[in-house]
Amino acid sequence: MRQLAAIMFSDMSGYTALMQQNEQLAKVKHRRLKEVLEASVSAHHGKILQYYGDGALSIFNSAIDGVKCAVEIQQALQQEPKVDLRIGIHTGDISIENETIYGDGVNLASRIESLAVPGSIFISEKVFDEISNQENLTAREMGYFELKNIIKPVRIFAIDNKGLVVPGRDALKGKTKQPANRLAVLPFVNMSADPDNEYFSDGITEELLNALTKVDGLQVTSRTSAFAFKGKNTDIRDIGIQLNVDRILEGSVRKAGSRVRISAQLINAADGYHIWSENYDRDLTDIFLLQDEISGIIANKLRENLTPQEHGETLVQIPTQNIEAYTLFLKGLHFYNKVTPSDARKAIECFEKAITLEPRYAHAYAMAAAAYAFLGATGQMQPHEAFEIVHRYSDKALALDSSLAAGYIAKGSAYLLYDWKWKQANESLLKAIALHPATTGAHQLLSLYYLSTGRKNEAVDIMEKALQIDPISPIVNQYLGDAYLNAGRTDDALKQVERLLDLYPNMRVGMELKGWCTGLKGDWMKAAEIFEEVHKLIKHPLKGLAPLGYAYAQSGETEKALDCIRRIEQRQVEEPGTVLDIDIAMIWWSLGDKDKAFHHLFKCVEKKMGVVAILLDHPMFKEARHDPRYQSLKEKLNLLDYT
Repeated sequence: MRQLAAIMFSDMSGYTALMQQNEQLAKVKHRRLKEVLEASVSAHHGKILQYYGDGALSIFNSAIDGVKCAVEIQQALQQEPKVDLRIGIHTGDISIENETIYGDGVNLASRIESLAVPGSIFISEKVFDEISNQENLTAREMGYFELKNIIKPVRIFAIDNKGLVVPGRDALKGKTKQPANRLAVLPFVNMSADPDNEYFSDGITEELLNALTKVDGLQVTSRTSAFAFKGKNTDIRDIGIQLNVDRILEGSVRKAGSRVRISAQLINAADGYHIWSENYDRDLTDIFLLQDEISGIIANKLRENLTPQEHGETLVQIPTQNIEAYTLFLKGLHFYNKVTPSDARKAIECFEKAITLEPRYAHAYAMAAAAYAFLGATGQMQPHEAFEIVHRYSDKALALDSSLAAGYIAKGSAYLLYDWKWKQANESLLKAIALHPATTGAHQLLSLYYLSTGRKNEAVDIMEKALQIDPISPIVNQYLGDAYLNAGRTDDALKQVERLLDLYPNMRVGMELKGWCTGLKGDWMKAAEIFEEVHKLIKHPLKGLAPLGYAYAQSGETEKALDCIRRIEQRQVEEPGTVLDIDIAMIWWSLGDKDKAFHHLFKCVEKKMGVVAILLDHPMFKEARHDPRYQSLKEKLNLLDYT
């Protein structure tokens, strides 16, 4: 018999040793544990399936009942004769045959219990999601842990109700395979007199991060998650937990004229201990040698039992001798990372000025290509204009440096979002990930490739991997939610978007994703309310209307939906460089006018609006596949081999 259950493992700590020291007391404590367990489990609608030695396995129909029961047990066992007990809880599918319980969830609950300490209750993220809205239950995050025979790192929480033990992460050493050589590079603080020099300190941080990703055996947290702590006074130990790293590199940069001072510290995340620190005063012309020196020191500090002399590889290649070109490149990165159309154009201006000064600047070509790809893919620039430049610049970048991940990402984006050359897109993006595992931009594009080619579970898998590298990135969290939604896992998508909005409450695309989840679960009126809020946040009467129009049509508010179409068409007139056919197609489809919807979908293909390949299989167009025109679109998109 298979069922979904909350699985609770409980285990008495130190029982064997106590039996050797005081057998009578051990028996008294064991009897008391059994009495408390049986009374509490029964009172909370649970069932003890089996005892094993000094522990027990219980199941509950509800995670809330399981956790409340565990709290009651631990609080009761604080009374004399006190019993030291560890408890671990997880929810999952189980099978029960001949009073024996099976299932991956059982194994995971057992591992979580073994990680706990006496007096504590450890729970999985799934259980935390179930109890997070319970006023009388509170939990503290312990972070990600690698547990025996569990493939992926597991996010653990400790219940911190009154009387319960919540250990520090460092108290759990030896109970689990420790995160091996996982590093976060926090944004270096700008200590220059001119606050506008912040682009320089940010750029130095990113360059160090890129260099360290080249070290074999070192997993570096992606830029986006590391930069989420910029300007915040977050405790190093909390950062370590949130990013699932055991080492953190932080520092500062002071730039004055042609001189630069860089201070760097390598810190143990578990306890805040400074492993290494150093100050460097150099000429700006030595910046690349300095980056290489710092990267080499960090790499060797993280290698066990190795000395710096044994590893003298060059991690930073000198991209240009022209410091003005390099400075412009760092400014371009600063704007590019803001991820808005206006900032993308500023980034392009900086990258192209750098290229003018240094025509062999491979990374500048690659990043300019990436910025153009962003404008072309989002309809902010005519795709044929944007992607012609993307191809030209990415080809130049790779001709100059064939090991440049950014070049393969830009090239892959053109194949994926414009040419619809699926095999080449896949090859380019996999190459980028192999060269730079922390570049989650490649993971995001690869998830779009999987969605376009119908491999929706693989889209989920690649974004779950990206989340391990970039755990608090808003874009990675959003893409994972999108992957869940497209894979038909609407409940998982909703949980994911709730996590995203906990991290970034006013993130518009996150709110929009929540609206889609809400609507596709059947409440289109509530979805319309969410989309109305998104539209208000955009602060433009003609933008953000497509999801809103779709929800209005689904709710029977035809006139409001038609008004959304009229306003989108007005924007198309006012901004002739944009491509908005997909927006109009969505609303006509929701209104039930398939002819108009397909007319605009074909327009998207004609105008090379790349996202049509992804959106065509979005749940909103679920019924489209029954129309012969759907196959015609697939043919034009070179996707017949993937249907």
